[in-house]
Amino acid sequence: MNFGDLVRKKLQTLTLVAAAFGLAAVPAMASAQEISEPATTVNASEVQAESVADGDVVLDGAGGFEHFGPDMIKGQPTAFEDDPMASLTFQDQYTSDGDYALWMHDAILLPVTVVISLFVLALLLWVVAKYRRKKNPVPSKTSHNTLIEVIWTVVPVIILVVIAVPSITLLARQYKSPPEDAITIKANGYQWYWGYEYLDNGGFEVISNMLDESDALDAGEPHQLAVDNRMVVPVGVPIRLQTFGADVIHSFGVPSLWFKLDAVPGRINERVLTIEEEGIYYGQCMELCGARHGYMPITIEARSLDDYNAWVQTQPGGMTREQALADEAAAAAPEADTEVAEEEDAGEAEVAEENASAAAV
Repeated sequence: MNFGDLVRKKLQTLTLVAAAFGLAAVPAMASAQEISEPATTVNASEVQAESVADGDVVLDGAGGFEHFGPDMIKGQPTAFEDDPMASLTFQDQYTSDGDYALWMHDAILLPVTVVISLFVLALLLWVVAKYRRKKNPVPSKTSHNTLIEVIWTVVPVIILVVIAVPSITLLARQYKSPPEDAITIKANGYQWYWGYEYLDNGGFEVISNMLDESDALDAGEPHQLAVDNRMVVPVGVPIRLQTFGADVIHSFGVPSLWFKLDAVPGRINERVLTIEEEGIYYGQCMELCGARHGYMPITIEARSLDDYNAWVQTQPGGMTREQALADEAAAAAPEADTEVAEEEDAGEAEVAEENASAAAV
């Protein structure tokens, strides 16, 4: 066999191998197309049981509690067709940090950016017009100007200081520690849905999945933002919102509340969140987490504290903070009584021992 026949035979073998791989890839491509469809429900058997609080899992909406309708939607994106200007800027803000950040953008960053851009454009046009070749056949050989060099060094420094003061203030506000009496709610990111654990209200967990398009439109809510079970929170009350990734890194983000916090496996992050108005606020997972990353919406329903407590008590194992504290006190009472009795017994034994010693003497 000559060299040409050997090469031809090898090429034929490689062609057959490539064809076999191509046939094997067809089912994988089909499954990839299937996985691109949104996940709208999660079966109870699929819910992971390794919750930190080991609380009950709620899969269905709470009975006997009336949720807000679409007329209470406040935090959501604006389509360009509805309002071109609103679609190009931030959503309306409903937290104090969001108000401060929006003020900083509108009152400081945007004017500074516009003024600098117009100034640079004017300088460019002035240089083009004044120092073009036709008007200056012999170009200037000036290489230094102390005054100009001082100005273009000092002025940018002043601008950066002006911007730095509110920027550092905003950072400090965003990472302020929650108060001791804040209500703790833990957002667990799963592939590809959210679970909300109410650690201070009995430890139950609410599983939240995206509604399919027909159900969302029937409810009057935006598609790919509406969910079957909302995250219900009290309004005007500090919330210690913790995030945790059960499998991969997720990110809990709600633009209208100026809130974004990564959910990382093996680590709990937390920030304080205080919502100022009742309403419905939409968000999404903001960290690429797999094939269905785009189908992990977040819906927060902010209610009055009384409504929140009423909703909590409709959940399996749910209780208000007062009830939880009362249960803790009741559980601690027998232990305290036992410790007191043990101390009394020890005291009596010590007295008896001292008396016996005195009698012996």
